Amino acid sequence: MKVEDFDFNLPEELIAQTPLKERAESRMMVLDKQTGTLTHETFKNVVNYLKPGDLLILNDTKVLPARLHGVKEETGANIEVLLLKQDEKDVWETLVKPAKRIKEGSVISFGNGRLKAVCTGEKEQGGRMLRFEYDGIFYEVLDELGEMPLPPYIKEQLDEKDRYQTVYAKERGSAAAPTAGLHFTEPLLAQLKEHGVRIEFITLHVGLGTFRPVSVDSIEDHDMHAEYYTISKQTEEAIRETKKQGGRVIAVGTTSVRTLETAARDHGIVRESSGWTDIFIYPGFEFKAIDGMITNFHLPKSTLIMLISALAGQSHVMTAYAEAVKERYRFFSFGDAMLIIDMKGGNTIDSH
Repeated sequence: MKVEDFDFNLPEELIAQTPLKERAESRMMVLDKQTGTLTHETFKNVVNYLKPGDLLILNDTKVLPARLHGVKEETGANIEVLLLKQDEKDVWETLVKPAKRIKEGSVISFGNGRLKAVCTGEKEQGGRMLRFEYDGIFYEVLDELGEMPLPPYIKEQLDEKDRYQTVYAKERGSAAAPTAGLHFTEPLLAQLKEHGVRIEFITLHVGLGTFRPVSVDSIEDHDMHAEYYTISKQTEEAIRETKKQGGRVIAVGTTSVRTLETAARDHGIVRESSGWTDIFIYPGFEFKAIDGMITNFHLPKSTLIMLISALAGQSHVMTAYAEAVKERYRFFSFGDAMLIIDMKGGNTIDSH
């Protein structure tokens, strides 16, 4: 398939720059993956489209305040550092801007010396290995000095750090939020549980590769970035029980989908496991783990829109996106939600 098959015209003003005041007040488009039928909803009514015995899988990764502003000690030049991946205790793979100023041995100071970083190696495309020096606990220092690494298409400042974090975020390690989960509130999660929907978690640490554009013409030629995931025994057992009893497994976010389908591909079924996934899901993919998903509205020609097209069909998805533009849904990280399910399999209630 061609990358162009996943292109659409997105007016820039539809890219949400700030989160809504109330998380669950986002709009939600419900897409029947079998028929392509669309329903316009509000996210707080998601409970009406799930039934007792369904299982929601959420990604409990926590975004690090991974953007740091410092100065090069030798010259006083301003340097921006983005933490990507921890290599060993105090050594991180990072992106540095402007990278040409930072060579092996260079020292960067943050917060008037509260935190320092020594460059221990150079990588491609602005990548640098940095060894951090500090007093106290690294993550506490990072909370004090770091900023949330918002996606490049968000130009506004974020007033509250927690709004780029899910309410159930727990495991530190992401460079970006699993944004489909930003719509949930504690009361809504409690309401879902009362309704008989089971909730379990996986962890996948989201990397910046999520935002990397597809630069090939044919999608089969694209190489996916790798991200680290963990699936617990409890989640494995919950999926097995749900399927045995005829319930549906609904993944929240493309990160949860990729994690579960990686485990199902590698083991035949979803098992307790951890490791790196570079799975690329696009139309023609055979899903083994999930029955539906909750997601946001994605970039044109991105691997994310290809993934949801694999679940709901490319023509259904592109029609839904044309409708979303027409109805002025909010797009991307702080935008509105889409629920993709087989409506016949659900216990839908008319909430209007």
